[in-house]
Amino acid sequence: MPSPLKYNKKYDKLTDEEKALLAINKKSIADFVEQSSTVSDVDYATRNAHAKTYAVAKGEFIIDKNVPEELQPFFDKEKYDLVIRFSNARFTINKNKKEIPAYGFSVKIKDEKGDVLANYPMVNFPLFPISSVSIFLKLFTSINRFYVKKWSSFSLMLQILKIIPSTLTGSFIKNSFRLFTKRNDFILSFDYHSVGAYRLGENMMKIKLQPQDIDKNFAKKINSKNALEDYFSTQDFYADVLIQLCYDLKRQPINRLNTEWKNSSFIKIGQVKISKGSLQNPSSCENELLSFNPFENKSYFQPVGKIQKLRDEAYKVSLQTRQKINTLLKYK
Repeated sequence: MPSPLKYNKKYDKLTDEEKALLAINKKSIADFVEQSSTVSDVDYATRNAHAKTYAVAKGEFIIDKNVPEELQPFFDKEKYDLVIRFSNARFTINKNKKEIPAYGFSVKIKDEKGDVLANYPMVNFPLFPISSVSIFLKLFTSINRFYVKKWSSFSLMLQILKIIPSTLTGSFIKNSFRLFTKRNDFILSFDYHSVGAYRLGENMMKIKLQPQDIDKNFAKKINSKNALEDYFSTQDFYADVLIQLCYDLKRQPINRLNTEWKNSSFIKIGQVKISKGSLQNPSSCENELLSFNPFENKSYFQPVGKIQKLRDEAYKVSLQTRQKINTLLKYK
C-alpha cells in the first residue's frame, strides 16, 4: 500500500489576482447579508448560501473499534458530541418556491470540554462545478449583486456560461444524473460529502457520510423540514463515516473539485448517531447564528485547497454581518 501524500501549503496559495477578487467578493457577501431579509421571506439576516435551515440536532460521533492503527491518534476517544445543521443550498428563503434537492449536512465536532475540534460542511453532491478560483469568485460576486443591486440576469448568465466546460467531466455528468433520479428522495437517504479535502495530520482526506437503512420514500409528500421532524420524533438515525486518503494528485486531485477521487479505498472511522427527540429549535438565537467555518478546526483537521481557502474569509464576513444585524434587531 503506498504512503499517503503529505500536506503542503502550496495547495492553498492564492495569486495576487485571486486575492483582489476575494476582497471584492467579501464586500458583495456583506452587502447580500445586510439586504437578505428583503430578498427572502424572513425578517432576519440570512447566510448568503445554504440560507434555509430545516433542522438543528444534537448527535454523537462514535469511533469505530477497528480504526487503522496509524489513524487512532486522531480519534482517541470513544465518542464525541456533535451539533448538526440540515439546510438547503439556495441563496434565498422563499416559502412558495419549490425546493431544489441540494441539501447540506453540516457537522460541528466537540471534545469533552465543549471546545470545537472540527467543522465539516457536507453536501449531497460529491463534486463542485468550478475549479478556477477566479471564475468562482466572479460568479459568486455576480450572484450576490444580482440579488442586492438587481443587476441584469444577462450579466449573471455570462458568468454561468464560463463554468459549463468544467461540468462536462465523466464524474460530474454521472453524479448529476444520479442526483436527478433521486431528486424526490427523503433528505436523510442521501450520502453526504465534504467535496473539498481536509488535513488529517500531515495526510489529506475527503469525507463521506453514508446513512444506514433509510427509506428513501419516507414522508415523500411533505416538505423536508416537516419530514425531518416526523422522522426524529420516532426514530434514531445512523450513518457510517468514511474517509479517503490522497496518495497521488493525478488520481486524487486537491484543486480539481469536479473530479472524483479514484484508487483510494474508503476507510470507516466511525458512525454518526442522532437519537430520536434530539432536534433543537432552529429559530433560536444560538442556532440561527451557528457557524460551521472549517478554518476554526484544529490545525490537523484544517481545509486544503484553493477553493477551500476562500471559505475562511467568506464565512467570517457572513457570520460577522449576521451577528451584527440579528443580535440587534431580531434578538434584542
